[in-house]
Amino acid sequence: MNAPLNARPRGRQFFNNPGPTNIPDRVLRAMDRPVLDFMSDEFLAIHHACHAGVKRVLKTDQHLFMYNASGHGAWEAALANLFAPGDSVIIVETGYFSQSWTEMAVNLGITVETLAADWRHGAEPAKLAERLAKDKAHQIKAVLCVHNETATGMILPVADIRRAIDEAKHPALLLSDTISSLASMEYKMDAWGIDVTVGGSQKGLMLPTGMSFTGVSGKALEIANRNKARRHYFSWQQMTGRAPQKFVGTAPVHMFFGLQESLRMLEEEGLEAVFARHARLGDATRAAVRAWGAGGKGPQLYGQSTDRLSNSVTAVMMPDGVNADVMRKAAIDRYNLSLGGGLGPLMGKVFRIGHMGDLNEPMLLGALATTELAMKAVGVPFSPGVEAAIDSLAA
Repeated sequence: MNAPLNARPRGRQFFNNPGPTNIPDRVLRAMDRPVLDFMSDEFLAIHHACHAGVKRVLKTDQHLFMYNASGHGAWEAALANLFAPGDSVIIVETGYFSQSWTEMAVNLGITVETLAADWRHGAEPAKLAERLAKDKAHQIKAVLCVHNETATGMILPVADIRRAIDEAKHPALLLSDTISSLASMEYKMDAWGIDVTVGGSQKGLMLPTGMSFTGVSGKALEIANRNKARRHYFSWQQMTGRAPQKFVGTAPVHMFFGLQESLRMLEEEGLEAVFARHARLGDATRAAVRAWGAGGKGPQLYGQSTDRLSNSVTAVMMPDGVNADVMRKAAIDRYNLSLGGGLGPLMGKVFRIGHMGDLNEPMLLGALATTELAMKAVGVPFSPGVEAAIDSLAA
């Protein structure tokens, strides 16, 4: 008997998209409770504990503002608070998400200059230093960057970006997106000299989409307080004036219930252990991909700078003439495995394996084996790679 056209495979879905990510049962159970008055002492204690916990993960002692919005909302909060129409910024090109942040800034009337870079190799901080040194009038107000480019599986050495700004003796602020790296890889807001950090809930923090935040340095907050550009919901001044709750509008209490539990889980494991686990899973994934492409006919790692490969997501480039989305459709429709697709100019050319958040070795090996099954089903040439992943994990 033929299965219905809309039938889904049985069993639990293996979700290896690079965001949103798996939500642990502990977090789901923590959110499964009655609502609280968001001005009650009980909720304010939870709210303050979450603020302190997120600052520990960011490794900052500076200001933190939270929003009932996706990461794009936190992007806009950073731009709206710091810049007025006509202000100039530089964005370091890393891929699709640096382009998206650029588009948002342009739509807000900000003048954006792109520090161009090859997506497969990454930006060169020395070129940033050269450009800033030429800006004698200090017209450039800030440098914007994405720490972990989810579209390419590449990280940007943000500490080197700060050094480039300092080398040029330039007063520009440094803004960094850590949406797909926070709680997955090392991130040090204060030690790296970052003025504004943008983060979100749905990746390493293991929560549903819908909460985001900005870590803000004292220098950035002073500039925001002098900025005359209009803003309301995302206004840091508004939020500061609404202490102790610090929210414009109704606080998403259930997101805070979940965040409190996810922070507990991270601190029970220990951040260094969390980073080490992500490094193990990232190494194993890359070992499998390298084996798939042995001989040059199969899929290849998209990123080509070995010291910049992400431990939260791996981008895999298909051989010429092979559509990645055909394989992804087989993976989800036949085998209940969800993989990320290529974004922007990489659509159809790349697929992405997320390995961040609530993930362990058996889950990853199942995803890699099922990816091979899907590739075999649609005729993608490859060499076996799961054994290489096992060897990596065993080592």
